[in-house]
Amino acid sequence: MKEMLEKIRASALECLQNDDADLEAIRIRFLGKKGELTAVLRGMGALSAEERPIVGQLANEIRADIEKAIAEKSAVAAEKKLQAKLKAEKIDVTMPADSTVGHIHPLTLVQRELEDIFLGMGFSIVEGPEVELDYYNFQALNIPENHPARDTQDTFYITENILLRSQTSPVQARTMEVQKPPIRIISPGRVYRSDAVDATHSPLFHQLEGLVIDKGITMGDLKGVLEIFAKETFGEETRIRFRPHHFPFTEPSAEVDVSCFACGGKGCRICKGEGWIEILGAGMVHPNVLRNCGIDPEVYSGFAFGFGIERIAMLKYHIDDMRLLYENDVRFLNQF
Repeated sequence: MKEMLEKIRASALECLQNDDADLEAIRIRFLGKKGELTAVLRGMGALSAEERPIVGQLANEIRADIEKAIAEKSAVAAEKKLQAKLKAEKIDVTMPADSTVGHIHPLTLVQRELEDIFLGMGFSIVEGPEVELDYYNFQALNIPENHPARDTQDTFYITENILLRSQTSPVQARTMEVQKPPIRIISPGRVYRSDAVDATHSPLFHQLEGLVIDKGITMGDLKGVLEIFAKETFGEETRIRFRPHHFPFTEPSAEVDVSCFACGGKGCRICKGEGWIEILGAGMVHPNVLRNCGIDPEVYSGFAFGFGIERIAMLKYHIDDMRLLYENDVRFLNQF
């Protein structure tokens, strides 16, 4: 039996000399439950009481030698793989720049597409500061101090009265203060909220909001604008629906859904079997907001809407994790 054990040791070590050796296959062949060493040890019952400890000790030594040889071979293979990877990914900063030209980020791509849709409907693009006053971010929009609605838009305060805007709605308030109706604007840009990072939330994201103020504006006008937006964004067969909701700055207010562009409303994984996907909030501008901005609600009316650009991008490109949009992984970005 000793000779058989020594042959197993020699055979295993010989196999490991091969540079292309399959280490897992060698381990199974010699040390597995049905391996050669195990098969020999099963015959130890035929040995005398004096021989068993001697053979058992030898078998353990051989097992240890084979395991050590496999571990060393594995470490060498891992090091070779690492060096090859480092060599392949090495960047020589003294070499001329790569001629590869970048392309538009998916968020920018979606934002530009949305801007083109609304520009085609006669809207103008207006931008405003990301570091905003509490008055424009909340108070002018019918959200006074200590109002419960502030909890859902918890943002980052720099001082008691200065903060990072939680929405692009302050742009609308600033516009209404300095521009007489008719007003037809969209306000895209970065916004900030105190949200934990996960697959669907981020403390920094992008919004696009719209505002129309004029004489005789109705919910019908809002529906018409959003239908054009939905068809241009998700396809001609897309339908929209309004569900009653509450926003402090609009009255009446609605959550707006689009029919699932993947299944046509039949129900699928993307729409979670409902046939509809929520995409934005909208409503008629609250009279208090008009008054706060110097517009007479007895003469003028208007509507407002807003949505997250990340959400539109995730739906449009079937992205299931918002974090992919911020991580700058070229393997992801090269798909667009």
